[in-house]
Amino acid sequence: MVFVRFSALVLLALVAGCGTPASPTPTAPAAPTVAVLPSWNDGPARAAIVAFVTAVTTEGGKDFVPVPQRIATFDNDGTLWSEQPLYFQFLFVIDRVRAMAADHPEWKTTQPFKAALEGDQKALAAAGEKGLLQLLMATHTGMTIEEFDAVVREWITTARHPTAKVPYTQMTFQPMVEVLDYLRANGFKTFIVSGGGTEFMRPWVEQAYGIPPEQVVGSRGKLKYEVRDGQPALLKLPEPELVDDGAGKPVGIAQMIGRRPIAAFGNSDGDFEMLEYVTTGPGRRLGMIVHHTDADREWSYDRGSHVGKLERGLDEAGKRGWVLIDMKTDWKVIHPQP
Repeated sequence: MVFVRFSALVLLALVAGCGTPASPTPTAPAAPTVAVLPSWNDGPARAAIVAFVTAVTTEGGKDFVPVPQRIATFDNDGTLWSEQPLYFQFLFVIDRVRAMAADHPEWKTTQPFKAALEGDQKALAAAGEKGLLQLLMATHTGMTIEEFDAVVREWITTARHPTAKVPYTQMTFQPMVEVLDYLRANGFKTFIVSGGGTEFMRPWVEQAYGIPPEQVVGSRGKLKYEVRDGQPALLKLPEPELVDDGAGKPVGIAQMIGRRPIAAFGNSDGDFEMLEYVTTGPGRRLGMIVHHTDADREWSYDRGSHVGKLERGLDEAGKRGWVLIDMKTDWKVIHPQP
């Protein structure tokens, strides 16, 4: 698919006149006007983004921020792409269980593998975090990072969303891709800070979002260095190192970025601590929450949702100065247009 990218245009300089003083001075043709955030409707959310970027990039202004300090963090699931009916990495796990089942006949009668094979979402939910961890360990470890990278690349290329029937990379949010590009055009570094796995995201996020793999902060397991057949390799171990969700997000930011960002975008209570950490720093700050309100074009959910639950963030956004992005009213389109 083609990912639409916003790029800043530079105004052409006036061309100096030549010849006699009586000759007219030729000028370059006027540069076309490019709309900022074209997939956004005019409203408080779009205005907040533009006002923030204008303030922190205006030299001499009281809110000016030097380029090295212009860092913005984005949750992935539910913020940069959809997350229903289940987190997409969870759907990847289920597909991996099915692909590996022939080598594990015991899975047909062992939970939570049996539930994954049968697509029993109730049983999977009942298995809870412990069950999910079992599935993750079975499908994400015991291989090198290069081997896992190849598995993810094949899946992201061939798999289809269960209801939309399109590649998962076509479930990205076009308006948020425009925010990423707009920030980068104004000197920002953009990072993903997600509860999803670091190695799961790194193979495809650069193509989808323009974010290089070294700017992905996610949940991660421990790695082991070893030499295999004379070649050095990093082996994925069945031991978690960081769960990059909730209070783990500021920890991941400190460990992997080393600067406190000045802007943060999330969509659920799993992003609360990241938004809190980012927006309580000194100087001008921006915190935004993508609120899923469009049942016709995407999904509508917040409180009590099994995926992307938003309760505390919804209750406290106003008093904390966080801006809610209403998908139904703020976005002209949601997913990339063919």
